[in-house]
Amino acid sequence: MQDEKQARKPTLSEVAALAGVSEITVSRALRGSPSVAGKTLHRVEQAAASLGYVRNRLAGALAGGPSNQVGVILPSLSNIVFPDVLKGLEIRLDQAGFHPVLGISNYDPQQEEQLIHNLLAWRPAGLVIAPSGMTDVSRSLLAGAGLPVVEIMDIDTDPVDMAVGMSHRGAGGDMARHLMAQGYRRFAYLGHDIERDRRACARLTGFREALSEAGLILDACVSLAEPSSVTLGRRGLKQLLAQSDQRPDVVYMSNDDMAVGGVFHCMAQGIRLPQDLALAGFNGLELGQTLPVPLTTTATHRTRIGEIAADCILERLAGREPARSTDVGFTLIAGGTA
Repeated sequence: MQDEKQARKPTLSEVAALAGVSEITVSRALRGSPSVAGKTLHRVEQAAASLGYVRNRLAGALAGGPSNQVGVILPSLSNIVFPDVLKGLEIRLDQAGFHPVLGISNYDPQQEEQLIHNLLAWRPAGLVIAPSGMTDVSRSLLAGAGLPVVEIMDIDTDPVDMAVGMSHRGAGGDMARHLMAQGYRRFAYLGHDIERDRRACARLTGFREALSEAGLILDACVSLAEPSSVTLGRRGLKQLLAQSDQRPDVVYMSNDDMAVGGVFHCMAQGIRLPQDLALAGFNGLELGQTLPVPLTTTATHRTRIGEIAADCILERLAGREPARSTDVGFTLIAGGTA
């Protein structure tokens, strides 16, 4: 009998009785309705906490009620970039009484498509996605979802609904122009699996275009079919230099993880930065700026991207129309490695 009593869940009517209000008032209070007075809300919350009552949000959603969930699809959490974005999302959503439900696509468009299917089945209030090369089916699902959708990180493509991010193509071009202004003329590129990471691919495209406008080319381009990491950057730079007939002046790396690995290779081999070889990365990670020679890189405003994406969802839910595309920009950090 004691086990049965412990297993029984408290009811809405019990919360109402303890708080001294009606059941409808309890329901409104726990949904965050502005029509409930502050003192009443406090009594209801205290009663619910003392009884261990948890609102059944799924039942409300199935009945057509509002959801407080926002679907979030990211390509990875192993890269510090995306946890930073998620932090920005969580801050804004939590303040408004919403919370993210997360899915990881692993840079796989088919897995991304399945995640969109799964998350939309839960009828979220909105959806935020860092696309990994969306399929036609994915775009169709999002276009017909009837909820606010924000594509994050990139503004170079036409979004289904809204976009918040930066131009990766522009960032690659800016870095090339900065390096050329330093007098470098022999360029190489080292990247992780850019066939799967379309934003890294866009940066490489912008880099190549800027070189071409100045009558220059990439003398070497190595892309390793593995996720980016410090270890891959160290191993990759060793491979690139070994197969080059002439050492490049500068190597543009697909991101800071890779570039930090490149710095470690140079330290181990006695290659002076930037006298013997220059390196440049992307993302502006703290790790790169705490190296003995701070990394030349491009800082991205990742947490801000998450905050603005959440704001776009909340604005739309409030009946307002946010901008279709928001450019948060980027900042080139001159550093000391190039």
